[in-house]
Amino acid sequence: MVPEVTRRKFLGAAGTVAAVGAGANAALAVEPSEASQRKPVKVIGICCSPRKGRSTATALEACLEAAREVAVETELIELAGMQIPGEPAAGVPLAPNQQDDFPKLVPKLSEPSVAGIIIGTPVYFGNMSFLCKAFLDRCNVFRRNFGLSNKVGGVVAVAGGRNGGQELTIRSVHTCLLGQEMIIVGDGQPGGHWGGTVWSGAPGGVTKDEYGMKTVKNLGRRVAQVAVKVHG
Repeated sequence: MVPEVTRRKFLGAAGTVAAVGAGANAALAVEPSEASQRKPVKVIGICCSPRKGRSTATALEACLEAAREVAVETELIELAGMQIPGEPAAGVPLAPNQQDDFPKLVPKLSEPSVAGIIIGTPVYFGNMSFLCKAFLDRCNVFRRNFGLSNKVGGVVAVAGGRNGGQELTIRSVHTCLLGQEMIIVGDGQPGGHWGGTVWSGAPGGVTKDEYGMKTVKNLGRRVAQVAVKVHG
């Protein structure tokens, strides 16, 4: 016979789970004294929107601002205006004099101090932008020696609808990052979902999407906290 679960036992078990959760969260907190002793840790945001300085960049800036609360350095790189052809990822040579801006990004992402990378992309038909896909395909150069291994990865997706495919897009980008042996994190407590999910159609713009901006800021802090614990 299965023993009856009493209310007292149930509440006691719930209290234990809550205590464990609080302990796990506290374990990721960074004390000011630790920040002054550890080596430099940097988190880079890659904005994969072809529109410079717009909704995706704004969301990433808020994400990186939250990351700086954990005492890490940050940098925002916008791919808008850059030429990142996808052909080299498939071994297809570029046309003569064809511009390729991807090689100049390789040294930045390879820096030992770069412990976290946050990809930001607008949502096109329920998936990442063409620029994001080209960038991630070209990152196959890091697979030769797994140069991005153990860097912490997170994703921000911005769509025109509240439920416009943000989570689908995030999981698609996650798949690419997992192929690089990166450590993938979501937006952390209290939400604990998959990343930053932003609605660009909110009245007043992305910054007025209170729920979305909360996920973005939680993601920035989470990426920075894990990056510091792994690399600091």
